[in-house]
Amino acid sequence: MTFLVGVVAGVVLIPALVFGLEVLFAPRAPPAKSGDAPESAPSVAIVVPAHNEAGQIGPTVAHLRAESPPDVRVIVVADNCTDDTANRARSEGASVWIRNDPERRGKGFALRHAFKGLEGAAPDVVVVVDADCRLEPGALQRLARRAHATGAPQQAEYLMTPGESTKSMVSAFAFMVRNRARPRGLARFGWPTHLTGTGMAFPWSSLRDAHVEGGHIVEDLMLGLELARRGHPVQLCSDATVWSELPDASSAALQQRSRWEHGQLHTLLTQAPRLVWEGAASGRPDLVALGLDLAVPPLAFLVMLQVGVFLIAGLLALSGGGVAPLVLSSAGLAVVGGGALLAWWKFGRALLPWYRLIAVPGYVLWKIPVYAAAVLGRRTREWKRTQRASED
Repeated sequence: MTFLVGVVAGVVLIPALVFGLEVLFAPRAPPAKSGDAPESAPSVAIVVPAHNEAGQIGPTVAHLRAESPPDVRVIVVADNCTDDTANRARSEGASVWIRNDPERRGKGFALRHAFKGLEGAAPDVVVVVDADCRLEPGALQRLARRAHATGAPQQAEYLMTPGESTKSMVSAFAFMVRNRARPRGLARFGWPTHLTGTGMAFPWSSLRDAHVEGGHIVEDLMLGLELARRGHPVQLCSDATVWSELPDASSAALQQRSRWEHGQLHTLLTQAPRLVWEGAASGRPDLVALGLDLAVPPLAFLVMLQVGVFLIAGLLALSGGGVAPLVLSSAGLAVVGGGALLAWWKFGRALLPWYRLIAVPGYVLWKIPVYAAAVLGRRTREWKRTQRASED
């Protein structure tokens, strides 16, 4: 029994150490970039996948057109829409591509449709932005120019604006850890990052032979892994930021977290070991780094995992078993706890005031149904649109 618990404690210590190192080495400010702008601006197409986004799509298209030169194409893929999304996008000057296929719906299919449609007149760079997102000034052009200059896909820092509830603030902080702190830590070592769903820029050369997982719940994450395997690992563009809003309603928030985190956990189990093995076998440390990063579960689940193993190891030690598992689990818990506090100090104080940190354990407990559903085989397997605050 001691050996078995020790093995489990050693295994769960690995993602804890990866998490701790990423946060420790993540710089507060993005590193300065120079020499990455080409002599001439690339031709750019912006793709906005949209499903029943009539309330969001007009302002989003207007925002994208204001942030880009006149010759940039804004293409809205109206995917299985039953509202006025298409007309409102056209009224703001977007090209609208309508896709109706109720049996195969979701963002992955919409992206596949867009990339296929662009083949006849392919731009230098394709930028993907979700229908409910806003880019910070200049971010769009930095993304496109860097993708064109480096020949590598680029991922902006995708962050969330919290609602008024403490739960929403804690969630926005966890999102920032995942999409800012940890990717900056990887970039510090020169390693690539993962695609996070919006604020993504692709040189057309990298998309030419890529296959988008249309029916996958985290199609963007899978696309990034495929590009990395094909020799086009994604780079973090840390001086470009895209924002969205977290839903404040508990039901909508739980639905959104379930979709994201079930997909991430499934991909962790099926892809992380393969990536590490492929990278080691082919002499590609970038794949090893991506695999190790992918092995780090969502922050709340990582905390649950470390606490659970620590309690089991503690009971084992109290009953007369060995203390080695308790030492390993204590180290893992300390690294995760210390890393989370360091991430909050570096990046999260503006999102999550210190006096609300007491709510973190409650947030972790709130996530138990999400992870229980995944463990019991009831994970979310299809895309569901998140209800906006304006629709409550």
